Amino acid sequence: MIKHKDHFHGSDLEAIEACYHIKKEQIVSFSANVNPLGISYHLKAALAENLDAITTYPDREYTALRQCIADYAHTQPENVIVGNGSTELISLFIQTRHPKKALILGPTYSEYEREITLGGGSTLYYPLKEEMDFSIHVDDFCHTLSDQLDLLVLCNPNNPTSTAISGSQMRRILDTCLQYGIFVMIDETYVEFAPEVSHITAVPLTNYYSNLIILRGTSKFFAAPGLRLGYAITGNQDLIKSINTRKNPWTINSLAEIAGRLMFPDEAYICHTRELINGERDRIYQELKTWDSVTVYEPQANFILMRIRRPDVSSQDLFDHCIRQGLMIRDCSTFPFLDDRYVRFCIMKPEDNNRLLKAFKELLA
Repeated sequence: MIKHKDHFHGSDLEAIEACYHIKKEQIVSFSANVNPLGISYHLKAALAENLDAITTYPDREYTALRQCIADYAHTQPENVIVGNGSTELISLFIQTRHPKKALILGPTYSEYEREITLGGGSTLYYPLKEEMDFSIHVDDFCHTLSDQLDLLVLCNPNNPTSTAISGSQMRRILDTCLQYGIFVMIDETYVEFAPEVSHITAVPLTNYYSNLIILRGTSKFFAAPGLRLGYAITGNQDLIKSINTRKNPWTINSLAEIAGRLMFPDEAYICHTRELINGERDRIYQELKTWDSVTVYEPQANFILMRIRRPDVSSQDLFDHCIRQGLMIRDCSTFPFLDDRYVRFCIMKPEDNNRLLKAFKELLA
C-alpha cells in the first residue's frame, strides 16, 4: 500500500494519477460530492450558442440572475447576493463582520476556520457525537452559546456527516443566538439533495432573523464547480450593502451569468437529479445497514459517512483498495473529531454505486 501524508480531496485527480499511476479519466470520484448527471444537455447547448457573450460585460447588478435565484429559492431578489462561488461570499462575509470568536459545528469543512483565522478571529468547535449518530442535541448546544461568541457557523446538511438540523431546531438556535448577539452563517451547499428540502432549509427564516446569512452554490447540485457561481441570501439589508461595497464588480463572467439563468428554472434536470439521488441513497443506506462490518448514519445529503468496525481495516486501507479499482472515496481521518475508522462517499450512478459496494465487500466482508 502506498503511504502518503496527505489525504486526497475530490478535486485532487492529478495527484491521484501521479501517486497511483491511474489515468484521471478512468477514476470515478465518490469524493467530490458532485451530481453524477453532470451539467444538463440543455445548458451545454445554450452555452455553445452564447459564446459571443464573452465579448460584453454582464449586467453589473446581475438583476435577471438574482431574480432567477430568488424564484428558485423562494425568496426576494433584494435578499440575494451573487459571487464567484460561495467561497468568495464566505470570505466577503468574514471581512465584513470581522468575527472575534466563532463557534463551528464539527466535524466539518475546513475553509470556515481558515477564513475566520485569516480575518484575525479565533474558532471553537462544538463536536457532534458518534453515539448520537452525529445528530445535534439542541438543548445542550444552545447551553454552550454565550455573549463571548459573535459568530456561529453551521453546514446544513453537514459535510462529512450528512446529518441535518431541522427548521424547528434552527429556530431555537437562531432565537438563542439573537439573545446573545451572535450572527449565524449557514452553508446550504448540500440542502438541495435532501429528501425534503423544505424541512431543512433556513431560507424562509431570513424574513424573520436579521442575524442570519445563508450560502449556496452551483458546484455540487448543478455539477458545475468550474463555473464559480455562488449566492447568499439574507434579509439584513445593511449587511448586503456592506458586502456589495467590498465586492469587486463583474466577479461572475458573462457565460456564468447566462448559465445561472438557465440552471435554476430547469425543472426536468432538478427532478431527475432528486429522483436519482433519493432512490440510490436509500438503496445503498439500507444495504449497508445490514452489514456487521460497518456503521452508517442516516444521510440527508448526497453522501454517506461510514465507520469501519473491523479493527484490521483502516480508512486508508479501504481508500487504497478502492482507488486501485478506479473508485475514489474520501478518507475522513483528517476531519476534526474523526479518526481512521471513517470514510465518506457520495451517491453516483447505479452501475458505479454497485462497483463501490462490491469493492467494499471484498475488503470488509
